[in-house]
Amino acid sequence: MNPHISEQFDLELAQVRDRFMEMGGLVEVLVRDAATALVNHNAELAAQVRERDAGVNRLEIEIDDLCVHTIARRQPAALDLRTLISMMKASTDLERIGDEAGRIAKMAQALAVLEYPADQYADFRALAELAETNVARSLDAFARQDVDGALAVIASDEAIDAGYNAILRDRSTRMRTAGDDIDRAMNVIWAARALERIGDHAKNISEYLVFLVKGEDVRHLDKGRTRS
Repeated sequence: MNPHISEQFDLELAQVRDRFMEMGGLVEVLVRDAATALVNHNAELAAQVRERDAGVNRLEIEIDDLCVHTIARRQPAALDLRTLISMMKASTDLERIGDEAGRIAKMAQALAVLEYPADQYADFRALAELAETNVARSLDAFARQDVDGALAVIASDEAIDAGYNAILRDRSTRMRTAGDDIDRAMNVIWAARALERIGDHAKNISEYLVFLVKGEDVRHLDKGRTRS
């Protein structure tokens, strides 16, 4: 690749990275605001989350277009090609995280009309913190090309699964013993399920980072088979 073409390719790659990190930053805010709206019964903030999800969708389309056109024009190989492919795949997961934030916001709107619970959504708040942390850590690992950080996110996804299962068991018990709490319990379960899926998408983004740096697909490997 001659110097001029190489310089143009570097500019295009930087543009893709900038859009990807912009999308990641927006998604982080949406997840945080959706969870905040639920635990605070803030229907106005929930509505704003649902409106802002359109910006995530726009950025996913823009990233896809940039990647496809760059691959077609430059025909990159090895690490450069893996970078573009990984960002295309990861942007799809970011878009789905935005969708899940919108689902949490929808549940927040439904819960806002109910009396505030005595437990103040303590278990949901703890699960939301885990999910928000993993989204942020996966994006940080991607930005730094930090395989160790990505592997830590992959490993910690089990804690999010456990948190969701605990909420599911607790709310199922409440519905059996307190029939008047069914609406609240179901909305919390659905919102917690969205957090569990957000954790899955953060894990996926971390797996794409491992693929980017090491050229190794770790999506279906047993634990311990990948080393930094």
